[in-house]
Amino acid sequence: MGRPSYLFAGLASITLGACVAGPAAEIATPTPVLPAAFSYTPTGGEAATLAALLPSDDPAYSGLSELALAQSPTLGEALLRIDAAHASADRAGANRLPQITAGASIEGARSNQSQISSALPAGVSIDSEQVAYGANLSAGWDVDLFGRLREQERAAIARIDAAGADAAAVRIALLAEIAATVIDWRTLETRQNALQSDFNAATQLARLAGSRERAGISPGFDRVRAESAAAASRSRLSAIESERARLVGRLVTLTAASGQAVRTILLLDAPGTRLPAAPAAAPSILLANRPDVLAASSRLAASDAELAATAASRFPNISLSAAVGLLAFNPGDLFDEDSLIGSLGAALAGPLFDFGRIEAEIDAAEASKRIAFQSYRGTVFTALGDAEAAYGLVAAADGELTAVTDEQARNDRAARLADVRYRAGLADFLTVLEARRIADTSGERVAAATGRAKRARVLLWQALGGDYQPTSRSISQ
Repeated sequence: MGRPSYLFAGLASITLGACVAGPAAEIATPTPVLPAAFSYTPTGGEAATLAALLPSDDPAYSGLSELALAQSPTLGEALLRIDAAHASADRAGANRLPQITAGASIEGARSNQSQISSALPAGVSIDSEQVAYGANLSAGWDVDLFGRLREQERAAIARIDAAGADAAAVRIALLAEIAATVIDWRTLETRQNALQSDFNAATQLARLAGSRERAGISPGFDRVRAESAAAASRSRLSAIESERARLVGRLVTLTAASGQAVRTILLLDAPGTRLPAAPAAAPSILLANRPDVLAASSRLAASDAELAATAASRFPNISLSAAVGLLAFNPGDLFDEDSLIGSLGAALAGPLFDFGRIEAEIDAAEASKRIAFQSYRGTVFTALGDAEAAYGLVAAADGELTAVTDEQARNDRAARLADVRYRAGLADFLTVLEARRIADTSGERVAAATGRAKRARVLLWQALGGDYQPTSRSISQ
């Protein structure tokens, strides 16, 4: 067969291979349209930063977050997934390069002289035992003419970005959970102080009622009611310990530290109450700062590259190979000129008739890309909902805190007036007790509302992407 015949056969192979399946469909993946602003965006002019939403000045948060970042099994697993993605990308990149192998061999063979001696001329014999010594160096390269290997590498690199964003999401969720748990612990401390104050006031009232009962000024019922109020405060104080145990257990899980180590850090002195302003942000920040959104975007890019790689399988594979070596039947002759052997070749192989196999693979890759796009859209609007809810929670919690703080001030004043009137004989003991109970309850509600306001800020920090600094990778064409 002459050179024109070879060229014709090659062109026919490429043409038929291209006709095995149709081209991949163009699948639109537009960026979701987000509103210009959040519904609950703060309108005040006070400058605020995202980092200020965390209780970073609390030594308990600082110590526990440092432990968690160093020891958390969940975060460690996410980071190892990045290493696995890097290994896959390295393998995909190496597939685009030539492969060179070297080897050496010793092979012995023994033949039966009697079987072949009859076929030999008279006086001619052969050596029935031979040992061959060889060494070789070979190389092979898949010429990625149609970009299949390049697209596979692009998909693998996108998977690295997705794994990195996933790890960042785990880190942010871990820090947010620790911050919220520390806030809950501090809230329990404040509630305990309020309840202790309630208990002390109720105990004093009980002593006063007992003195008045012994003096015949008031009935014994007043003393019983005061003692009942003190017992109620004591029971609520006891319930706080069970909540503390639950928080310590949660922090042990998050930090992979012992309960004693966690409690030691939690017992560090707390800073003063701080309620930073919520920073104003546009919804578009979610597309650039939320690690789960960026992870979904990277997976969408990977599915696009995988679709391109699948579509490229319609075309032939072109490979080049070469080998050079030494072969001798005597070790001393191994490096003689006559021992040198070699080969050089090229191969062209492509599908001709596969009865729909490649077309089915392309259809599956197209479906995977559509799924990845809908997953990306879902993640974007989940992030939008999280941020909307977080801003709303901050506004609602601040409003609640303002209301209960005003209520506490009024109830404290009413309790003081009732006590003064009771000591002056102008009010009965039940009035004093009821006023004291209402004041004590409002003090505990202020502590709980403050904790909810701080927690809402942590949720906002997480919803807006935390402290994530995205990075991206690319490959050469």
